[in-house]
Amino acid sequence: MTAPNAAAQTAFGPMVLAAIEHNEPAPRRLVDDDLAASFLPPHLRMLVQATRSGVVRRAVHAATERSGPGLWAGIACRKRYIDERLSDPLNVTDSVVVLGAGLDTRACRIARHGDLPVFEVDQQVNIDRKAAVLQRVLGGTPASVRLVPADFEQDPLIPALEKHGYRPEQRTFFIWEGVTQYLSPEAVDATLAQLGSAAAGSRLIFTYIRQDFIDGADLHGADAVYRRFRGRRQVWRSGMVPELVGERLAEHGWRLV
Repeated sequence: MTAPNAAAQTAFGPMVLAAIEHNEPAPRRLVDDDLAASFLPPHLRMLVQATRSGVVRRAVHAATERSGPGLWAGIACRKRYIDERLSDPLNVTDSVVVLGAGLDTRACRIARHGDLPVFEVDQQVNIDRKAAVLQRVLGGTPASVRLVPADFEQDPLIPALEKHGYRPEQRTFFIWEGVTQYLSPEAVDATLAQLGSAAAGSRLIFTYIRQDFIDGADLHGADAVYRRFRGRRQVWRSGMVPELVGERLAEHGWRLV
């Protein structure tokens, strides 16, 4: 994904949410991510620091809820779900691939507990930014983490991964979080097709935006979100029909569970 990077600039939002959510008392927080704040630029770290106050935190929650009802909870819950699936001892995996990793800290948190290979795939501008952040925060990229530049719209994904040590014959846990809406429908299908060649026992977790929202048929109370992402710039480009997701996955060798 090379050019003008409206999509690349969205990498900060989910990490701000994760960092603020981590400021909740432990029994209440949905996201447990002690690295999130440190991965952000200075002005956003200041915002996160302010939300150590419960009053400020609730004000930020309320503002988000007004512009996008359910958005905060949706992102927090999906992050919690992915973390729980990754840590589930029944999900035996040989490697993890994070598609559209942005500033996500999950690979670094995994690296704390072992040498499981984690491949982070993103457009070059985000890979460069991630490398700089890792250098600043951790002194470099953890040995088990591989940063893979690739353009989902035009680059073959599996060869790009293989260049960085990925082995297709190994069971892989693929994470495609908060990405599909930024791609063309053709790129989404092409990526699913390429992932369909993964070894038996591989798993894929991904998120999508409802097609009726993308089409403007039902904004689900999130008019401000629609204006931001489907207005003049058309940053969000594709969606899915929930009832047809299983069928679409099956076309590419995946089974919905």
